[in-house]
Amino acid sequence: MLRIFQNDISDPERFVVTLELVPGREHTGRSVDTVMGIAKDAFADGRVSAVSITDNPGGNPSLSPDAIGYRIFSIGMDVIVHFTCRDMNRVGMESRALQLAMMGMKNILALTGDYSGKGFGGQGAPVFDIDSVNLQIMLNLIGKRINAAGDPDSFFSGGAVSPFKRTEGECVAQYAKMSRKVAAGAQFLITQLGYDARKFQELIGIQRHMGIDVPTLGSVYVLSPHAAGIMNQGRVPGAVVTDDLLRTVETEWKDKQEGRKFAIERAARLGAVLKGLGYRGIHIGGIHRDFTTVGKSLDRMEQIGDSWQQWLPCFNYPQTDSFYAFRESPPQPVNTPAFGLAPRPLSVADRILYPLMKSSHNLFFDFDSFLAPLYKTICKALDGNIAGSLFLRLVEHPIKRMLLGCRQCGDCAIQHIGFLCPEWGLPKHTRNGACGGSRDGMCEVHPDRPCVWFRAHNRLAARGEIKQMCDGCVPPRMWELDQTSSWINFHLGRDHQSNGNEIAGFCRKATCRLLVED
Repeated sequence: MLRIFQNDISDPERFVVTLELVPGREHTGRSVDTVMGIAKDAFADGRVSAVSITDNPGGNPSLSPDAIGYRIFSIGMDVIVHFTCRDMNRVGMESRALQLAMMGMKNILALTGDYSGKGFGGQGAPVFDIDSVNLQIMLNLIGKRINAAGDPDSFFSGGAVSPFKRTEGECVAQYAKMSRKVAAGAQFLITQLGYDARKFQELIGIQRHMGIDVPTLGSVYVLSPHAAGIMNQGRVPGAVVTDDLLRTVETEWKDKQEGRKFAIERAARLGAVLKGLGYRGIHIGGIHRDFTTVGKSLDRMEQIGDSWQQWLPCFNYPQTDSFYAFRESPPQPVNTPAFGLAPRPLSVADRILYPLMKSSHNLFFDFDSFLAPLYKTICKALDGNIAGSLFLRLVEHPIKRMLLGCRQCGDCAIQHIGFLCPEWGLPKHTRNGACGGSRDGMCEVHPDRPCVWFRAHNRLAARGEIKQMCDGCVPPRMWELDQTSSWINFHLGRDHQSNGNEIAGFCRKATCRLLVED
């Protein structure tokens, strides 16, 4: 009998267990046999609702999750397919979504994805045509077409969120994007990996504050010294293993047999703590050989039962100077998170440029301005002729390139990101929030640069405007406008802000709960 993940996670009385499997680079052989063996044993065990299959983790090539996922699905085990935005443009992604629907695999974990790694001949070209929020919207709209075609089961899609960021800016960016993902249609959430129970608890509190009632699974990992070392170095974007935890794990594994026992015990204790904190389930990773470790961890979880609170001190591995939205031991209960109370000092550029560009934008790019008809008349006169071309090359582009590093996308989105450019500053071009790979406020891909969304938060927090970070959803870039004037496109109603297509309409209707109250 096929276990249905959607039914299990929708049942408030059930604590859900999912298992993450990582395919190898080959299409057959030992790596495939291992993954299939784990999936078969998970199905036979009966306590695992679904296995999830990663999509080229680390940006490096591996066996398609669709192919091996279908083999697992065929034996009766339900599957969650990881679906990243890295390797295909929106056309290929829609085609892949239709293929998955035809194969019957409709549980999707929609992800931005790690940056591109190395494949044939060197590093692959990163695509990132749309971000994970717009992927949720795409799956939502395709699901409606599926229903209209007579199939009652549309996609059951979810997203990821990391509560384990060290700085306030990164935390706010994660929670804001979580809000946008839910508004875009995410039906479940899975956390990144960390070992700070206070951060796990904070996520539940933030969801309550933001009115987000979506089942959330906490990540649990069977931690070895090798994996802990890689995560500690930041080589698994978003995962957090502190220096203290790494030293603890290395000490435990001086004897390998004892180390495995410690790893199983840690996984079981964390699973029990997450259940006690109110998570709807756990997502187990780090299983690369067989199912035995999972079975032992689940057995131990059952033994712990309601005594989970005694193990809370085991997950006290905070990052140095880590930001927390809620006070740890307030004299009275605190229901509102403390965001933006102590904004970081801004650079000279941020102090000057942000108010300048915001004032200019309000003056020149407001559909309700009394000058809007005049601007539209001027843009009509410049459109499609040599005067407009000279205006773009001699006026608009030089100004925007100097201030923003403009790439002439023709569909400007700076007003959504604290007047910073997502095409120039964000390697993954994420218009709806941070990608999740930043570390200590620095970019995942260019660690010598601050994350653009981190900078955006700092700009907005300094003026008490951080609620803008989860204000609706932003449609994807319109490539048909590439290398044209975004100023003209705005006033002539061509860009994403005024476009009347289905995506823009969905984004305008999607409402996100504010991080702070007015």
